[in-house]
Amino acid sequence: MSTDPALILHRWLSPAYPVGSFAYSHGIEAAVAEGRLTGRAKTQDWITDILEEGAGRNDAILLAVAYHADPPALEEIATLASALAPSANRRLETEAQGAAFARTTAEVHGLELPAMPYPVALGRAARLMELPLELTLRLYLMAFASALTSAAIRLVPLGQTDGQRLLTALEPLAERLAAEALPGDLDALGSCAVMSDIAAMRQEILPTRLFRS
Repeated sequence: MSTDPALILHRWLSPAYPVGSFAYSHGIEAAVAEGRLTGRAKTQDWITDILEEGAGRNDAILLAVAYHADPPALEEIATLASALAPSANRRLETEAQGAAFARTTAEVHGLELPAMPYPVALGRAARLMELPLELTLRLYLMAFASALTSAAIRLVPLGQTDGQRLLTALEPLAERLAAEALPGDLDALGSCAVMSDIAAMRQEILPTRLFRS
């Protein structure tokens, strides 16, 4: 590779990459509407639970599984990733972002990369580009946390400085989850972020909303 892998990953995972991450709150909008998130402490606890017990952890594992997988297995992994979404909007979130990521990345880098849920597409692209898996996992988890924090900044409301304090506090968690996900063990999949899942379901029926999930 002629380019630093970190630069490629930062570009892929930056807000400028056209995956539409700004359009999704992962159910945070519903949680705010119900009065569950009222400041930095509660928001940090909420995002921590999503990372450690919910989609963050599962997505990291799915990314690693896709990275290690041979091409014939990718369709089954993608189907599993879609099935793990607990609501229609969360499924839309992972599938739409994954399709957008795959489309752009295939065009820019000349890769054979079909539309797949976001972590699966990212894991496959990282493998094709020979990017280091652990770095990919760390930066993906922090980008995911950043997207949730960005939504919270607009909705809670949460100040920019408190948003950065929140993200700083989540860095060790992202490192640990990346290390745990590294083997790509499907048997390690599991979620118990129940309140987040319920909020994502209720997001679908909000009378007015800013986000698609």
